[in-house]
Amino acid sequence: MPKVELNVLFKKIQKDDKKEVLEFHILGDDVQYKSELIGMAGSIVILELGDVKLSAEMKSIQRDSKKVVLKFEAKGDSEEKTIKLYPKAGFNVKLSLEQSQMSIEEFEEQHEGIEYQVDGDGSVSVAPDQMSIEDVNETENDDDLLD
Repeated sequence: MPKVELNVLFKKIQKDDKKEVLEFHILGDDVQYKSELIGMAGSIVILELGDVKLSAEMKSIQRDSKKVVLKFEAKGDSEEKTIKLYPKAGFNVKLSLEQSQMSIEEFEEQHEGIEYQVDGDGSVSVAPDQMSIEDVNETENDDDLLD
C-alpha cells in the first residue's frame, strides 16, 4: 500500500497509564485517499509527523458533516517519540501514513511464564523439572538480599 500524505489538524494527544492516543482531524468534504484510510483502520501503521516516526494502531476513522476524525494508539517503544509530538498538538501538520508489515499480535507483549496443565478437578500441575520454593537454598536467599 502506498504512503498516504494528508494535511490535518493535530487535535490532541492524550496519555493515560496504559496507552497514548493521537487524534487528527481532516477538515472539509473532499478527503483524499478515502479507500486507503479505510483499509488501514484496525491495523498497525507507520505514522510520520515531521521528524518523528512511530508505530501506531489505527483505532478508528469517523466521518461527520464537517470533518473526518482519525484516532491512533501509539505502540511499541514510542514513549520518547511521542513526547516530541506534544508541541505540535493543536496545529495543522502534514501527516504521513504507511501500512506496517507487522500485525497487531506481533506488537502485543508476550512473556514466557510457566507451562502448566489444569486437571479435571481444578488442580494445576507443572513440569517435573520446574523449580519449587523448597529447592531454593536458604543461604542463597540471604546472599541475594545483601547484594
